[in-house]
Amino acid sequence: MIRPSHFMAVLLFAVFASIVFGITQRETPRRMIRYGLYCFALFVGSAILLSWVMFLIAR
Repeated sequence: MIRPSHFMAVLLFAVFASIVFGITQRETPRRMIRYGLYCFALFVGSAILLSWVMFLIAR
């Protein structure tokens, strides 16, 4: 069985959550895609930022 890394799990979650957010929160397809990409960037960016914060706290 394939076991994804933590980062791969975050990316997978970000993809699916961004798709759902884009579809449910915007009306037109263009706005859905833009909002989905925006949410994806925020999910991944915040995960990277928080991982660095936790690394620095644990040190």
